[in-house]
Amino acid sequence: MATSKNQEREAREARDRLKLYNARQSVFQTKRKRRRRDNLIAVIGGLVVIALATGAQILYFSAGPGVPEATPSASATPDAETPTGSNVGDVPDAATAESRVWTGDITLNDIPLGISLDGAAAPQAVASLVSDIQNGYFVGKSCHRLTNAEGFEVLQCGSLDGTGAGDPDYSFGPIENAPADNLYPQGTIAMARAGSDAYSNGHQFFIVYGDTTIPADDAGGYTVVGTVTSGLDALEAGIVAGGIVDGASDGAPVVATTITGATIQ
Repeated sequence: MATSKNQEREAREARDRLKLYNARQSVFQTKRKRRRRDNLIAVIGGLVVIALATGAQILYFSAGPGVPEATPSASATPDAETPTGSNVGDVPDAATAESRVWTGDITLNDIPLGISLDGAAAPQAVASLVSDIQNGYFVGKSCHRLTNAEGFEVLQCGSLDGTGAGDPDYSFGPIENAPADNLYPQGTIAMARAGSDAYSNGHQFFIVYGDTTIPADDAGGYTVVGTVTSGLDALEAGIVAGGIVDGASDGAPVVATTITGATIQ
């Protein structure tokens, strides 16, 4: 009789141990499945973040600060393999830049910006800007594009029709004085152009209100013509701080911006 009771107890304990083992195995399998799921979600999430970041950079830089402008470049002059190109329209002789520094101001709405243009570093582009200012081209033109992504902070102005389209009857090259490190420091004034075309500079220029890096394309970088010497804080407070239409990071500024005056000497 005692033997039978012992056998029943041992059988019951064996069943209990089996239940416990199965329960532990179930927990282990559940945890392993959860870890696999979490790892998969993490990998997918990482890929999505990378894709979004890459897409954002392509969006910003494939449209560069140009005419819906393209990517700027790193070298100060076009690569040896880049086609030479030619000027279009009544482009002033580069010699009219006189290889000197020109000073003046550009007024955006009621905000005067002091400017300095380096005719020695970028003679063709400075000759063009000086001519445009002297001829009154800029007065009444708009600043149609503002970007506010960190590392890409520019205000672009001077489009013929206010949409960012270039002037088909006026363009010039080559690219001059582009930064070798692709960095356009705060206060830089540079020429806008179409991507991969060193001879698509025109009337449009952009003001860098925050340090900006723009990758090089196969034509070269953007021509740096000079700097803003005063008024940048007022520009940021009066125009940039208003943001971009529809809350975008690249588009028309909420504060409609017009060039109301421009002088040079």
